[in-house]
Amino acid sequence: MPQKLIEIASEIVQTQVSLTPMTATGIASSLRQVFRTLQEMQKAEAGGIELAPTAEVAGEAPTEEKPVLSPANSIQNDKVICLECGAEMRQLTSKHLVSHGMKQKEYKKKYGFAMGTPLAAKSLTKARSKAAKKRGLPENLKKAIEAGRQSKAKVTAKSSVSAAETGKKVKRRASRKKTA
Repeated sequence: MPQKLIEIASEIVQTQVSLTPMTATGIASSLRQVFRTLQEMQKAEAGGIELAPTAEVAGEAPTEEKPVLSPANSIQNDKVICLECGAEMRQLTSKHLVSHGMKQKEYKKKYGFAMGTPLAAKSLTKARSKAAKKRGLPENLKKAIEAGRQSKAKVTAKSSVSAAETGKKVKRRASRKKTA
């Protein structure tokens, strides 16, 4: 008895999964793609229809399909997966992103990351946070911010006193840049 297309497709995908790790969504999309391809081939075989040439048939180098990976899933506990090339590393460095012709800001915009999101493995981010806390960084940061506020308040107070003495209005700079 001949095998059904879904059985053939599942065997092909099982072989793929045994050779390379895939996510559940990757397995599902791969199964759909293989099933559709097998359906097209069956229709072409039954009707004598010729299939559209692929890059491999046309003499070009075959293009590798990138596994479907969401930006949220690309930053994992022990690694970060580059959404451009699929490379796995502990941190996506500027040097690596330059090889794709982009900067970190452009990469984050393209894939919808928040600008404050570190492009590093979660374990590496946690280790850096622990080390900073051990050095007393949060307390020192709070002190520096408070000192900056106090010095700014002194400057503002001095300028308003001198303006009151001269009777002129004080021009204040906008704290935010104006957007067009």
